[in-house]
Amino acid sequence: MATEVANEAAGTVKAVYETAILLGSKNIATALAMTFGPMGAGIGIGLIGGRSAEAIGRNPEASAKIQTAMILMAAFAEAIAIYCIVFALIIKFT
Repeated sequence: MATEVANEAAGTVKAVYETAILLGSKNIATALAMTFGPMGAGIGIGLIGGRSAEAIGRNPEASAKIQTAMILMAAFAEAIAIYCIVFALIIKFT
């Protein structure tokens, strides 16, 4: 009788430990996805803006074409940040 109770308690402790490891891993993955994904997009948008400002400064006649390309690339970079946040929320809540 006591052996059965001890085995059941050991099984419960193991299940709680595995659940804690899973939840901790999910929280770490969520934190990493929400930190580094948007951070990379922010760096990319900064580089895009800086380089396009330099290009417009060197060639003002081409500012319309440069600005169009800059806005398009910034939108792509921002989309990647949004994908990272959505991915992090999916990890968190599933």
